[in-house]
Amino acid sequence: MKKFLAFALSCSLALTALAGCSSTPPSSAAPETGAPEASAPAAQSGDKVIRIGVFEPSTGDSGPGGKQEMLGMQYANIETPTVDLGGETYTVQLVYADNGSDSAKAPTAAADLVAQDVALVLGSYGSGVSMAGGPIFDEAGLAAIGVTCTNPGVTAGNDYYFRICFLDNFQAQVLVNFAEEKFSAKKAYLLGELGNEYDQGLISYFEQTFSGEVVKDSFPANTSDFTTYLSKAVAEGCDVIFCPVSIAYSTQIVKLAADMGLEIPILGSDTLDSNMVLEAAAGSNVKLYVSTFYQEGGSEAFDEGIKAYINGDSTAMTNNGGNDTIAAVTAMGYDAYYVALEALKAAGSPDPAAVKAALPGVTYTGVSGSIAFDEQGDAVRDTAYIKTADTANGVWTLETVQTAS
Repeated sequence: MKKFLAFALSCSLALTALAGCSSTPPSSAAPETGAPEASAPAAQSGDKVIRIGVFEPSTGDSGPGGKQEMLGMQYANIETPTVDLGGETYTVQLVYADNGSDSAKAPTAAADLVAQDVALVLGSYGSGVSMAGGPIFDEAGLAAIGVTCTNPGVTAGNDYYFRICFLDNFQAQVLVNFAEEKFSAKKAYLLGELGNEYDQGLISYFEQTFSGEVVKDSFPANTSDFTTYLSKAVAEGCDVIFCPVSIAYSTQIVKLAADMGLEIPILGSDTLDSNMVLEAAAGSNVKLYVSTFYQEGGSEAFDEGIKAYINGDSTAMTNNGGNDTIAAVTAMGYDAYYVALEALKAAGSPDPAAVKAALPGVTYTGVSGSIAFDEQGDAVRDTAYIKTADTANGVWTLETVQTAS
């Protein structure tokens, strides 16, 4: 049966590609190399259509992560391209807007989605762009479901942003617990990008929770040489390095650590859970550990299906970094799509106001676990996965499942 489903999925991809259909209207800001042109069967003339906005980066520092997050949504949309509301079947179309990994560009991308009559929004990868684009959704009366934007500020003080991921204060606590239990860490080096809300928020939470001494540094945007920073961590005698930075920066840091023969364990947040970061560590003795939302093997059916999709579509393969390793953000994007469908069904209508009113009561059991929202709109989560880079075999392996109060 699994082989049949994989074959059927491949056939579906081929047929939609031949049809030349697109889930993105010509006027939308589709990712330049992000969304495949054939994300799902196109609506036929006269079909009822519901549009779900995808507010994600496909360019900029967070572009690689945004593309992997979108892969989960795109696969889910192919798997379940329709939703039944009030006895009528609607075709679900994904409408894309690239926020460019840039808080200054995010409001324009958000406004683009509003202009395209979407029922609700998914995204974004990156807390800063989520916070920057959020007020546009608020003004339009649109609900947004954050997928992996972990900064508490995303949902604070508003009723339009929800999210399905854990928060940074929880993530920092998990990593502190791990550093102290695994490495008996007494001194930590904390490194993040200057002015980045995600990096600096996590560093602040880590510092507040860590019982030992910290040494902190912030690097300016577009830094390309981290030798001074890693050398300082060594000179200061730090037991661990915590660097919750973007994929673009973390690949440079990990590669440099490998070249230096750095022996200090590197702890990363969910952004480092990337096969590109894994490749940077390949063949070295780097000790790399990351906190994340999903470990490959958590759902056999999902793993087989998403791998078939990635291997059957050249654009999907490229957007996944050139191999079929499953990123946790892909699993989260997949779950977010189904949470959106549950919200639509609970609303019984594509009306944005009805969807927004229905979302607080939505529950869903996805591949990443059970999803429900608290009064703030945050996910009720108490568990994170800690993965380590198996640098000899080029894979992530599960180190431990960590909880925190």
